[in-house]
Amino acid sequence: MSRISGRETDASGTEEQLQRESIAAEQLQRKRERDLKELLVWFQQNDKLPKEIEPLLLRRFYQCMFGDLAETQNLIEVNYALRNRHPHLFIKRDPLDADSKRTFDYAFFSNILPLPGITPDKCKVSLYCFREFEATKMHHTEDTRAFFMVSDCRFVTPDDAENPDVLSDGEVQIFDMKGTTMRHISRLTISTLRAYIKFLQLAYPVRLRAIHMINCPSYLDRIVSVVKPFISEEVFKLIRFHTVSIDTLYEFVPQEMLPEEYGGNAGSLETLRTQTQKSLADHRDYLMDPKHWVVEKPEKRNGSSWRFFK
Repeated sequence: MSRISGRETDASGTEEQLQRESIAAEQLQRKRERDLKELLVWFQQNDKLPKEIEPLLLRRFYQCMFGDLAETQNLIEVNYALRNRHPHLFIKRDPLDADSKRTFDYAFFSNILPLPGITPDKCKVSLYCFREFEATKMHHTEDTRAFFMVSDCRFVTPDDAENPDVLSDGEVQIFDMKGTTMRHISRLTISTLRAYIKFLQLAYPVRLRAIHMINCPSYLDRIVSVVKPFISEEVFKLIRFHTVSIDTLYEFVPQEMLPEEYGGNAGSLETLRTQTQKSLADHRDYLMDPKHWVVEKPEKRNGSSWRFFK
């Protein structure tokens, strides 16, 4: 075979491969559209669920379970069951009330920041860090409620403003431990911690890919001993502790995606915080609308009391 004919064959083979890939992508897109329509009808007719769901959130559930309809339906039901089991964290909330203002101005997770864009492997990155280190300003339950408000805003917002149709394939969380003391750990509310971790493990509508703990203190082992009993072995394996330098974080998260204070180009912490608070204010009606969150459960079903979890 001549070099020219060989190239022609290669070009033809490449063209056929591209055509097959294009056809497969079109078929996958049609299947996704059919499945999402079916899921929406199922959601609206399911008395175990609220009355409404944002299309982008529904799509996240579907993608999280790799397009498996049955698994997606199960995840959705667990998600809203846990929300309604803990209404003080997920339903009775207002991003502009005094508790929320205190959290974002002072308290434990006062900087709860989804970072712009997605990583090369299509993960969304969020950063959590102190603004102030005084332990008495930490209010764990209110701070956890704020975390879920920020998350719920993010889930109905495109992951990448430049490519709004592209969804992340996973979630990377960065926890800056700078300023953390055992006094902070002593202010944890066990019931809130348990609900928080259970929701992340069982009901989060995105796949958790990694948790990075940076600026870890010398007494890290004591902190881990407090929270580890609540974390599944599967999730614990996702945690990486960066004890020497933040430089090791750059091996997993592109440095340019991080805030300026961490050597990146994503803007300052204050700018990102302002953007996050604006998103919360813009989504206030959504966050407080019971049609999106409250399951109006009948008192009895088939003659007996009915609950998701006992």
